[in-house]
Amino acid sequence: MDEPLSPAMLDKLTMVCICKGISRATIKKAITGGADTVEKVQAATGAGSGSCGGKRCTPKIQDLLAKN
Repeated sequence: MDEPLSPAMLDKLTMVCICKGISRATIKKAITGGADTVEKVQAATGAGSGSCGGKRCTPKIQDLLAKN
């Protein structure tokens, strides 16, 4: 029987920034590393610099920051 995916594996597979292919794990690592605003997370990861201009990923980044 298949084992369920661990939270860490799900973070690696879940894309926060679809335009740039940036995973939730990458965003969380930036937050853990001291990026405490959306702008700092975007600068550290490149999220928000894709074709949508951050319209899709900014709310997801805000949610991750609020949970930290």
